[in-house]
Amino acid sequence: MDVTLQILFSGLTLGAVYAVSTVGLALVFGALNMLNMAHGALLALGGYACMWAMQSLGLPAPLAALVAMAVGAAVGGAIFVLAARPMLGQEGFETRIFIATIGIGLVLENVIHKFFGPQPQAQPLKLDGGMMFGRVNLPWQNVLIFVTAVLMMVGVAMLLGRSRLGRAIRATSMNRDAAQLMGVPIRRIYALILMLSGALAALSGIMISSMSSLLPNMGADPMLKAFIICVVAGLGNVPGAAGVAFALGILEALIQYVFGVQYAFAILLCLVIVVLIWRPQGIFGEREVIRL
Repeated sequence: MDVTLQILFSGLTLGAVYAVSTVGLALVFGALNMLNMAHGALLALGGYACMWAMQSLGLPAPLAALVAMAVGAAVGGAIFVLAARPMLGQEGFETRIFIATIGIGLVLENVIHKFFGPQPQAQPLKLDGGMMFGRVNLPWQNVLIFVTAVLMMVGVAMLLGRSRLGRAIRATSMNRDAAQLMGVPIRRIYALILMLSGALAALSGIMISSMSSLLPNMGADPMLKAFIICVVAGLGNVPGAAGVAFALGILEALIQYVFGVQYAFAILLCLVIVVLIWRPQGIFGEREVIRL
């Protein structure tokens, strides 16, 4: 029972981190059909922005997290203005923006490297101590990460399901031309989606760095895992991505316990291959029917 609880707690913490970063990635792809390869750099930027706000500005942890999310949102908006908007409607948009965001991500990583250096740094937003379940210790930091992730998921779900902005985002994702004919300001919606994705990426970066350390390239591995989760769930499926993130987090914790940490990522990749063979559109994706 102790081992089961430890695997469950670790898996839920990993799943919470993956869910926050994956939802932002899935949201952008679902609305813009755009794979934002700068997402990993936004994770790192959020972690460093939180550290800077706490150490240099002396802000308390909640305000520092909000500052980091605001920085992530601002950079997400800048990606739309400088890269996505000029390419919208052009032939090969998906390929062009894919390459462009790779470059933007590298620029962001080098900016972080320039201002904060290459050495690992500790994230000051961290809770000490924990609670005991039998002989299993549950750190307060893990509880904070899980509760924050759940609250953010509920907030995003309410935004998409019950607000006017959410209806506009869903309409744009379903049919951009029809939404535009109904008066939806498409470009403004796209900008807001990238800003929301940037804020979620920044929050995920804070979570990840609080469990390990801050590095300019710390977002590469979470970005790859977020992409894997999006593929397994079905590209662009936001609720499915959140559910798969928690499931894969628990699975990864189980694999690490049974086989070792070094095998976890390889087995997850094998799982992706199996899923793509079984359901090429993803678990929750819809099959496209092309009539000739």
